[in-house]
Amino acid sequence: MFSKDTYIRRRNRLRKDVGNGLIVLLGNEESSINFKDNWYHFRQDSSFLYFGAVALPSLTAIFDCDSGEDMILGDELTIDDIVWTGPQPSIASLAAQSGITKTAPSSQIETLLKNAISAGRHIHFIPPYREEHVTKLSAWTGKSIDEIRSGESIALIKAIISQRNIKTSEEIVELHKAVDLTSAMHLAAMQYAKPGMKEAEIAARVNQVALAGEGQLSFPVIMTKNGQVLHNHYHGNTIQEGDMILCDTGAEIPSGYAGDMTRTFPVSAQFSETQRELYQTVLNAHEVAISALKPGIRYKDVHLLACVELAKGLTEVGLMKGNPEEAVAAGAHTMFFQCGLGHMMGMDVHDMENLGEPLVGYSDTLKKSTEFGLKSLRLGKELEAGFVITVEPGIYIIPELIDQWKAENKYAEFLNYDKLESYKSFGGIRIEEDFVITENGADLLGKPVAKTVKDVEEIRKEALQS
Repeated sequence: MFSKDTYIRRRNRLRKDVGNGLIVLLGNEESSINFKDNWYHFRQDSSFLYFGAVALPSLTAIFDCDSGEDMILGDELTIDDIVWTGPQPSIASLAAQSGITKTAPSSQIETLLKNAISAGRHIHFIPPYREEHVTKLSAWTGKSIDEIRSGESIALIKAIISQRNIKTSEEIVELHKAVDLTSAMHLAAMQYAKPGMKEAEIAARVNQVALAGEGQLSFPVIMTKNGQVLHNHYHGNTIQEGDMILCDTGAEIPSGYAGDMTRTFPVSAQFSETQRELYQTVLNAHEVAISALKPGIRYKDVHLLACVELAKGLTEVGLMKGNPEEAVAAGAHTMFFQCGLGHMMGMDVHDMENLGEPLVGYSDTLKKSTEFGLKSLRLGKELEAGFVITVEPGIYIIPELIDQWKAENKYAEFLNYDKLESYKSFGGIRIEEDFVITENGADLLGKPVAKTVKDVEEIRKEALQS
């Protein structure tokens, strides 16, 4: 937790920005895996943590924009609960740490909200991403399920985004911690992997480092020799000499802040010539994007700069042809780079994605594209000092996409389909790091992890000799 004053300032600004009515933030419930008492790891809602900082299940926060009163509502543990959990701090004591002095049992929520509605007051809530949130809000307000699903407060969403977008110095400290742990996870993977292992063994090593650092995974580990599958969570393959491993993983630390990095490395001591060529192409695009980061530039434009650099490298190796700028303008590069360059990061690894990408990643003057490739760019708007973002260009050779576009003769003026046929078993490469935008550029978060061909190969050589 941060200081009490931090949370008080956050709520004061939130109430001012929303203007009037009641702000209702629902904390998360315990969530069962396969029967009631077998729970997933509990994770509190990020906005609830940001404004209330109470990481207990089954709580609701109500902030009154008119009176300035803040409340946390929930039920204290019974002796039956304590038998299983041991003694825990009271809701009141935890709420007081963030400057909230009023608490009440959850049975009062419905009366409070229905009385407010009867008085003509507006009830502000964010888009419910769990079904129990929908049913609770419906019961508490008397509104139908459909009314709740479409009744989120745009004023509240925009007010939250405007605060959570800009990371304060104390948040940056936490993000460095999260990315430091993430860096350690990646280094461990690069040092541990050996031919004959299952992908699952390396994924387990990564998870071990996260847990030993008092963290959790910020998302399920992507550890695969089939890097062309963008979000590949299957870990059943055996890795062999000549394969590459794509490791995309991150840590979440107890304060709720996340890291998100990707490294791609050879199972052998060295990349093959073909792997080295495309790896260097991705690294070049990565560095071009980093050098462009600064306040005022649209991230969509940074994305397109990286795409042109990818197209230049792919043209040099003969997989693309023609003018790289024209190829990117036409969309031909999406044969190799089907996703976006990066996203916001903070208390969520895709920060505030539950509030809606069009509002978080775009603006009133820049709308999200519906084109293949660009439609997967989560962040497009102008960067500001205090933004925390990922930069993750990649090359993904997807056989099914090659077959489809070749049959359609799509982008034939830019794509060398004959040579692409020999790359169908190549896989994929991604390099990802996390940055905070500063007044003049951007700073890397966390400890650097090897990413040049030379440095990656040195680590792999040492790993295979140990």
